[in-house]
Amino acid sequence: MAAAVRFVFVLHDHQPVGNFDEVIEHAYRDAYLPFLDLFERHPGIRLAMHTSGPLVEWLDRTHPDYLDRLARLVAAGRVEIVGGAFHEPVLAMLPARDRIGQITSFTRRLERRFSTKVSGMWVAERVWDPGMTADIAAAGIEWTILDDSHFKAAGLGEEDLDRLWLTEGDGATLAVFPVSERLRYVIPFAAPHATIDHLRWLASRRRGALAIFGDDGEKFGVWPDTHRACFEEGWLEAFFSLLEQNADWIEMALPSEVVRDTPPAGTVWLPECSYREMTEWVLPPERQLACVAARVAAATDPALAAMAPFIRGGTWRNFRLRYPEANEMYARMLAVSTRLERLRRAGPADPAALEAATEALYRGQCNCAYWHGAFGGIYLPHLRAAIFRELVGAEKAADRAEGRSGAWIEATTADYDFDGRTDVRLSSDRLDAWFAPAKGGMLYELDLREQEHNLLATLDRRPEAYHEQVLAGPGLARSIVDGATPARFKQAGLERLVRYDHGRRKSLVDHFWDVDAAAAAVADGQAPERGDFAAGAYEASIRRNPGRIQVLLSRTGNAWGIPFTLSKAVTLEAGSSDLEIAYKLEGLPAGFRQHLAVEFNFAGLPAAAPGRFFYDELGRDLGDLGTALDLPHARALGLVDDWLDVDARLSFGTASNNATTGVWTFPIRSVSQSEGGFELVHQSVVVMPHWIVTPAADGTWRVTMRLDLGRFSARGLPASERLVAAPH
Repeated sequence: MAAAVRFVFVLHDHQPVGNFDEVIEHAYRDAYLPFLDLFERHPGIRLAMHTSGPLVEWLDRTHPDYLDRLARLVAAGRVEIVGGAFHEPVLAMLPARDRIGQITSFTRRLERRFSTKVSGMWVAERVWDPGMTADIAAAGIEWTILDDSHFKAAGLGEEDLDRLWLTEGDGATLAVFPVSERLRYVIPFAAPHATIDHLRWLASRRRGALAIFGDDGEKFGVWPDTHRACFEEGWLEAFFSLLEQNADWIEMALPSEVVRDTPPAGTVWLPECSYREMTEWVLPPERQLACVAARVAAATDPALAAMAPFIRGGTWRNFRLRYPEANEMYARMLAVSTRLERLRRAGPADPAALEAATEALYRGQCNCAYWHGAFGGIYLPHLRAAIFRELVGAEKAADRAEGRSGAWIEATTADYDFDGRTDVRLSSDRLDAWFAPAKGGMLYELDLREQEHNLLATLDRRPEAYHEQVLAGPGLARSIVDGATPARFKQAGLERLVRYDHGRRKSLVDHFWDVDAAAAAVADGQAPERGDFAAGAYEASIRRNPGRIQVLLSRTGNAWGIPFTLSKAVTLEAGSSDLEIAYKLEGLPAGFRQHLAVEFNFAGLPAAAPGRFFYDELGRDLGDLGTALDLPHARALGLVDDWLDVDARLSFGTASNNATTGVWTFPIRSVSQSEGGFELVHQSVVVMPHWIVTPAADGTWRVTMRLDLGRFSARGLPASERLVAAPH
């Protein structure tokens, strides 16, 4: 006789590309390993396991015995290996070629490692787009799992969610399991018998019902207090024991078994969707709060209850609207993908280099840095840096695939970031500089090709819905894991450190402050902008010479209502790691006296860390990169990150009328949330040279700068010395 209920348990273990080894090791010791240890001791438990590609690669390097044990459980029929896109991208943001490539390459890797057939996949963040169906099927996948919210949004009722369904696209079909939101919330946060009670209720409603749990393995040991609850206090032991004790009516089934022996309930066409929380997080803060309030009201008001399934937020793609930085990563990724596709069609000079470029591209598509919700995501600098590291590495491999070598330089123009405006890309064998003329003529990406690092992988500080909780202070804010408990504040005084930026934290951002503006006011965002240049539209032109290209950006605007033209020219030579920068103000009236400041940002260079420091023109250590400096007379200022092997030095030429160059520096720190609580995160270092501008007799004013982007190792200091202090 068929079981009263079939319980499908799918575990998703993932670590993002670029995460710190010690963080992954902590997850391994606190969650992945103890879960496997306990699972092996309960032969009546069967489950499906999705281990993401980045985590599989890490485990193969550091703990291959874990994967060996998993392979034995697969052979014993207790575990089904679940595939996916190799480096856990959100498939909806990828072109079809990369969707299929990511899925098929990971399937091959898993089938080799575990000696098993992979027929199903995990969809990252369960972000679904109906146009993905045919691509997933073309990649050889037969089934996947999505949230019950997807099915409710398609009009299905609660009574329809205890069975298997098909979906279709372009004539291809795919089996789809609806994951229970209720089970996601009770496992492992309610008593173990709460799940048994829910399964009993499902069985009483329809014999042979399916119950599907699918969620993060990190809930079993990594999330706050879950290691204690699951392992020290015995929640997981009790849960597994209850399932075994009730095996006479609960069958633990593997997904592929269900697909083989259970006719689908029908075919449903699912809308673009994700799990409920994700659709809320993508909304602007005020809309997010309104959406949550509407959902809660509908759930508690009998007159509105029928509306509740249709109250959902926005589309995942609009994280690129909320966070321009996500769009910058996406645009960069798509530029690389398009280049590699052209190479494939043309036939590469070096096929192995093209393969390496493709692998790096796939790693650069890992989803975690592209969005933000209950977790750090885009707020984590090391994850953003990792995305750019892979994409820059892919470009370098593409150069080899093309047979390009030696010193070279080129300039191209296109609407790279999809805003309807033309951008400028200045590239060489050493640097890649991306300019947005229509957005203040800013330099918004600056890649060091040798170090594979984007110095402008910055993040602006902007409002978040949870900032209301932060501002309420410790004791009043609620945990995102358990709303009944207070949220953790990882640093004291966070409620006093919430700040919002009025403009982009990029480079070559042109400010006009009050003549007596103070460093502290500028750093705190209290200095009013007196010009219209910081975000105004600039005209762009390109001057080409053999081995040397210049981008000229100019705008006729005003400061304090006084009209004039500001031009800035950026020059790059083939084989050089220097940017020459020249500013010229024209049409200045007699008596003009204004305070010009040019903002530079440097990302990925952390504060309060050994081997990261400022130095002056004499090489003297001026403090770590979180230091606020107010240098009234500066000829140069350098920033060093020994770990990245970056030595960025800004030097200043003589300004018109011998105007003194002052320099302000200050850190940009955001207050964000993660599953562990609220925290302060260092995002970038601002270096802001500034001058009091008074014109020459012809109404002009000029200054030159040079940004030298070398390698710190080129100084030739011993490693031990480089790691502890600046040279004196």
